[in-house]
Amino acid sequence: MSDAPERALAGATEIDQRAAAWLIRQREHDWSEADQAALDAWLGESWAHAAAYWRVKAAWGYADRIAMLPRPSQGARASEFLRAIFPAMLKVAAALAVVAALGAGVLALRGQPGERTYATLVGGRETVGFADGTRVELNTDTVIRARMTTAERTVWLDKGEAYFTVKHDAAHPFIVYAGNRRITDLGTRFLVRHDTGRTEVAVTQGRVRFDTPGSKEARVATLTQGDVATATGSAMSLTHKSASELTGELSWMKGVLIFKHTALGDAVSDFNRYNQEKLVIADPAVAALEIRGTFRTKDAELFARVVRDALKLKVENDGDEIVISR
Repeated sequence: MSDAPERALAGATEIDQRAAAWLIRQREHDWSEADQAALDAWLGESWAHAAAYWRVKAAWGYADRIAMLPRPSQGARASEFLRAIFPAMLKVAAALAVVAALGAGVLALRGQPGERTYATLVGGRETVGFADGTRVELNTDTVIRARMTTAERTVWLDKGEAYFTVKHDAAHPFIVYAGNRRITDLGTRFLVRHDTGRTEVAVTQGRVRFDTPGSKEARVATLTQGDVATATGSAMSLTHKSASELTGELSWMKGVLIFKHTALGDAVSDFNRYNQEKLVIADPAVAALEIRGTFRTKDAELFARVVRDALKLKVENDGDEIVISR
């Protein structure tokens, strides 16, 4: 039997304990609106807080259905019973975390008034639909916040990658913020990827305006179909891609990665976005070798075998890593 749940439990942090404490408190009879506001604030502080809360809550829901567990005596407080079985539930939570990390769907959390947060875990992929007809498809390890009202349509891409199919409304423009960049819909389908220090926008239909609000030095660009803008720091570069190239960039929506004369180092980086088991290039000299093929996002082992056979490289499993070298 795998010892993954035990390893996860051993690595449990104070965040897991705090999440459990919130759930215990919620089951008390005197839970108030002030308590709920405090919980919402804690969830909004960090994605780690939200992930721990939902993980432990799911584990408790499972534990509640375990018939062999003793039930609290009449009059006993629910919190006392939960504290008694807390170690067992953390084990369940750890096991669920291992499963969730392999591909959970979207988690929806309350944030500021009128604002909701949606997030996927590593390997996850999900579609969020809004009342105005707009759809947002979230890729792996992505967090967005959305404020969708009759007067405002704003989304913040905090990290990750998302594809937007926007219901155009000139009177109520749809705006996406990614870091300090702003993308404004002009009747559009577009992809945004936001990593630390780098934002990329690719338009597959219609137009968007791409700018940096509050900055007099940054460029303003109007992007049309096939245009790709990449912003790092105060710089912005523009390129144009064919329909087939853009289809390749969106292949994750079908659960695959397409590589065409792609540097091995870049392909490895892409795979690592979707998997807990990481690919590692031990010999930098092989990172520039080119790889071709179509692979499922979660099949890093098949990718490693192709690398071994096609590029004649050495591939070794080392714990949670697949090491590639000459």
